[in-house]
Amino acid sequence: MPLFQITTKQRTSCNGIRIEPGMSVQVVSKSFSNPIISNGGQLVIDAFMRVYGIDIKKAGCLNTVYLNCERIG
Repeated sequence: MPLFQITTKQRTSCNGIRIEPGMSVQVVSKSFSNPIISNGGQLVIDAFMRVYGIDIKKAGCLNTVYLNCERIG
């Protein structure tokens, strides 16, 4: 099962949620595809909620413009 590191690229503030560059989470996926775009990004949403307590989807940042995905394992 591959391990991905998802990192925010830029600062943004939307719907009362502030995103800073460099915020990162690690996600373990059952597939080798990008977890940001697969399955509606639910693994990424859950990881940001667990680590930072923010809803990355509500902030409008659940896409590759705001997030960088790197496979690390």
